[in-house]
Amino acid sequence: MMLSGWGRFPVLKAKVHAPRSLAELQDMVQSEQSVIARGNGRAYGDSAINAAGTIETRHLNRMLDFDPATGQLVTEPGVLLGDIIAAFLPRGWFLRVTPGTKFVTLGGAIAADVHGKNHHKDGSFRTCVDWIDVMDATGTVTRCCRADNPMLFEHTLGGMGLTGIITRAAIRLRPVETAWIEQTTHPASNLQAAMDLFEANLEATYSVAWIDCLAGGTNMGRSLVMLGEHAGLRQLPEGRRRTPFEVPQKTRRRVPFDLPAFALNALTIRAFNTLYYWAGSRGTGEQLVDWDTYFYPLDTILEWNRIYGRKGFAQFQCVLPLDASEAGLCALLKEISRAGTGSFLSVLKRFGAQDSAFSFPMEGYTLSLDFPINTKTLRLLTELDRVTLDHGGRFYLAKDSRMSAETFAASDPRIEAFRAARKASDWQNSFMSAQSRRLDI
Repeated sequence: MMLSGWGRFPVLKAKVHAPRSLAELQDMVQSEQSVIARGNGRAYGDSAINAAGTIETRHLNRMLDFDPATGQLVTEPGVLLGDIIAAFLPRGWFLRVTPGTKFVTLGGAIAADVHGKNHHKDGSFRTCVDWIDVMDATGTVTRCCRADNPMLFEHTLGGMGLTGIITRAAIRLRPVETAWIEQTTHPASNLQAAMDLFEANLEATYSVAWIDCLAGGTNMGRSLVMLGEHAGLRQLPEGRRRTPFEVPQKTRRRVPFDLPAFALNALTIRAFNTLYYWAGSRGTGEQLVDWDTYFYPLDTILEWNRIYGRKGFAQFQCVLPLDASEAGLCALLKEISRAGTGSFLSVLKRFGAQDSAFSFPMEGYTLSLDFPINTKTLRLLTELDRVTLDHGGRFYLAKDSRMSAETFAASDPRIEAFRAARKASDWQNSFMSAQSRRLDI
């Protein structure tokens, strides 16, 4: 069948399996020359597609055990993060780390070592993973953790499925008193003001900024910086304290068709950015928002990827080291402004320190941008790659769909050790994706 990631680019033909048991999974892994696991298809590019054998894990979605004393949850890989929230938030538990969508599987969250709005304080998803069961090419399942089989553990977290198939995992949830977030919004007139806000609020549990990537001059990088804390019972209005985990039901809307290519252009994006900043600036200060609104604003619009048209879109996400972040971000924004090709969805976050074998984050600032696929934006993305390399940055493989092997190798010296581990463990011949081939991983 034809497969793509969430960006709908590229579209590739692949042989697809959807096992419903561990025995079926073992047979499929053993019968194919090479395979890659695929969760809910929310990686943006080709990292979860293998033409020879793509194994969908969506039917391996049982929650197996929970310890209320520690918050440890054991599940199969196809469980969605949203399923975990639905089952455990009413009992007073929430995810310790979550990306910007709840429609990600647990296996995908581990494979990408996803991060959220609290990386500066709590790190990436790896910080809540206690152990993982990983199936190799022979069908043998090995349990790994920080103490046992640590090499497999470290390379699986952030390894993009290239170390084997995750069959089970144990993660720890966070205790919470309510389903509400105390959000504070600060307008920042330019990039420096936004970064100053991030640095002044490193003790905030959550922080994220929407950034206007087309504003120029003294307004370059103007942003809305949103801080968040889990609200306690005392922060809720008296009427909500009896049902602290109940939130208003939302109307889910769906993008019914692919928008025409001309719908997203420099004029419409500039107008949207101006209005969004103006509206956000008027609504500053503290307010209580429900968990879904704070963490997953785009999930209320089903199939929102269709707004970029039939050709799809590419997301660019890089992280720049702390000492080069301001100069690097300024250079990136200038390139975008010069090209006149803005991003409809632009997000800035502050990362904390992280040491890992192959995961994306490092201490600094990460910028993510969406661009519709066309010749002009592909040229721009190549320029953004160059700027990132010039400032010592690297790229998020869960978002990549078009980077070159040369660019990737230049961005991350850890690639040599990861390749060596794949060769020594024979992962390279059994677990591969269209992305791993393209990037020569």
